[in-house]
Amino acid sequence: MSPSAFVHPVGRPLVLGHRGAPRLARENTLEAFVAARELGADGVELDVRATSDGALVVHHDAAAEGLGVLAEHSLAEIRVALPFVPTLEEVFEACTGMLVNVEIKNSPADADFDPEERVAAAVVELVRAGGLYATVLVSSFHLPTIDRVHALDPDLATGYLFVLEPTVLEGAEVAAAHGHRAIHPFFGVLAVEAASTAVRRAHERGLDVNVWTVNGEDDIARLAAAGVNTIMTDLPDVALGILG
Repeated sequence: MSPSAFVHPVGRPLVLGHRGAPRLARENTLEAFVAARELGADGVELDVRATSDGALVVHHDAAAEGLGVLAEHSLAEIRVALPFVPTLEEVFEACTGMLVNVEIKNSPADADFDPEERVAAAVVELVRAGGLYATVLVSSFHLPTIDRVHALDPDLATGYLFVLEPTVLEGAEVAAAHGHRAIHPFFGVLAVEAASTAVRRAHERGLDVNVWTVNGEDDIARLAAAGVNTIMTDLPDVALGILG
């Protein structure tokens, strides 16, 4: 069985601020990540893309208003047009001591689709250079992306993201077969009556179950009771209050 992606010293699900603390600051910015820390979050979740000159920047969409597709511009150009967009290295520095879930955005439908998985390779190199294995997990909806990360460095934890397809159990089978350490299902697919069974079966395959984006108090409580490992939320302080 694979080791847990993150260490769980607290006796409850870990709480990661989804794109930081987006209710307090612009999402995916240093301010949002610092705010998540101040709220007591165990870590943060973020989105990473590449610039035209290979820098890794933290931004959800392929394109940004007022600039266009980030991958078509250099880091210097992005700095001028979008000064709030941080690099992944800057986020790692701001989040020292916190857990960081790096989601590599890489969809064939996106304008910056990266079939050669250069972003995956760059993320691996950055984690390796910083010795960040204990605090970083890399996830993606695009299975070949996390497969590439795992192939480049099996010591770097990876998680398989999905929404409605595959099912949780199918996703767990795929993730385990590919050597990944976690599944990241949308919380809404974990039905009340089936959540505990799905989580247990994933755990039997050596996988963490990290759910997103859970903001409802009842959902936070029921998924914690079902045994999920990590709850990603826009409201880390609310989640922590419910979980004690």
